[in-house]
Amino acid sequence: PEIYAEDSHYGFLLLEDLGDDLFARVLEKDLAMEAPLYEAATDVLVHLHKQPVMSLDSYDPALMTELAALSFTKYAQGISGGFEADAKARFEHRFADILHRETGGKRVVVQRDYHAENLIWLPERDGVARVGLLDFQNAMLGHPAYDLMSLLQDVRRTVSTAIEMRMIDRYISASGMDGHDFRTAYAVLGVQRNLRILGVFARLATEYGKPHYVDLIPITWSHLMRNLEHPTLIPVADILREALPHPTAQNLAKLKPL
Repeated sequence: PEIYAEDSHYGFLLLEDLGDDLFARVLEKDLAMEAPLYEAATDVLVHLHKQPVMSLDSYDPALMTELAALSFTKYAQGISGGFEADAKARFEHRFADILHRETGGKRVVVQRDYHAENLIWLPERDGVARVGLLDFQNAMLGHPAYDLMSLLQDVRRTVSTAIEMRMIDRYISASGMDGHDFRTAYAVLGVQRNLRILGVFARLATEYGKPHYVDLIPITWSHLMRNLEHPTLIPVADILREALPHPTAQNLAKLKPL
């Protein structure tokens, strides 16, 4: 949104109102819009990733590993009352190595919450300006695959597999990135993000009294399990499958306050 006026001393902004047509609401009314909306959102990422890099903190392997480990300290802890410290340590060591190896290279601005609830459809505009962006205040520098993965592995709505594959191909073709390397990073970052979400949703339910987030854990788990099928994730896949409780109805009930 355009900033019309600002007062940094008192913390006020007067922002453009982008309207109410969130991608998620548009798609609830007309699923036929799925392809054009996701094409537009993918093209926005291609455009943004070609811009000069801002001065932001890095979403680096150390931080990503720390946040992924919330799946042990918050999710497993919340269900089982504890977690396997040795399994957590082995996961952190191996996963940090995978992140270093597979998600290096080009750095771009990653918004870290790029999905259908934070994108607004503005069809009266042209090109990438048809997509209004929200919730980018936690942006950092990271791998180009991160926001595309966030968009396509949405835990709040199910994106069709056909759309996911088409948008990955679309981004690779438009950006000129190596397809194999990009898809590998996509899977690795998908594991990282979905592990973090497991921990964050469990924490929101158990510590902040927001049990509705528990209902989003099964789809988060399904994204995680699918990403773990990538051969690059073999060193951590069995650790996670054995150490993290499956999101059965009985287990999820333990995360909801009485």
